[in-house]
Amino acid sequence: MVIDRVNGRIPIILGVGGNNTRAVVETLKNDDFTGVDAILSVVPYYNKPSQEGIYQHYKAIAEATELPIVLYNVPGRTGVNMTAETTLRIARDFNNVIAIKEASGNITQMDDIIKNKPDNFDVISGDDGITFPLITLGAVGVISVIGNAFPREFSRMTRLALHGDFANALTIHHRFTELFNLLFVDGNPAGVKSMLNAMGMIENKLRLPLVPTRITTFEAIRKVLNELNIKC
Repeated sequence: MVIDRVNGRIPIILGVGGNNTRAVVETLKNDDFTGVDAILSVVPYYNKPSQEGIYQHYKAIAEATELPIVLYNVPGRTGVNMTAETTLRIARDFNNVIAIKEASGNITQMDDIIKNKPDNFDVISGDDGITFPLITLGAVGVISVIGNAFPREFSRMTRLALHGDFANALTIHHRFTELFNLLFVDGNPAGVKSMLNAMGMIENKLRLPLVPTRITTFEAIRKVLNELNIKC
């Protein structure tokens, strides 16, 4: 449905990941990826592999497909951090690994990757709140949460920063800093769904084990939206 709706207007990145390397490889080898431009593959979660295990996991994935691969490092969800050294090793060894969505929250680690990466490898912010400073260091964009609610505003901030207009980009960044925090008080995607509900766009329903934000969080989001003169 998404591929048909997009109809080639923008690239489509499909999430294909897990903590069972063989299962991910079989999916990549056997499923139909027509219309998919790249895959996003998360660091294996729960079983906490070593750095060598992470490398071997991505080696198997890279060798199983010709599609471009975007790595996804999010230790807050997976329980293990992929170090800059491992990221750079993967980036140098496999030409179809083209980028990383970095959500470790460790600016020093991200800067290390940006500084030492191959030319054909990009760093993408995986955290709205540090997208602006990360772009000033050399990141190329963001895979955003708040962008689901404010695609025009947040993409404009990103474009301004990429074009070196840091003053105007910073103004937009500061406009949303309180919302960045509120979106994660009760977890993601509960926060952004609560915000979209406050804006009258969707019902505030989630699949268990996720549940809607607490009423205090919801009201705090509504308060900020009102202060920003956003109808809710």
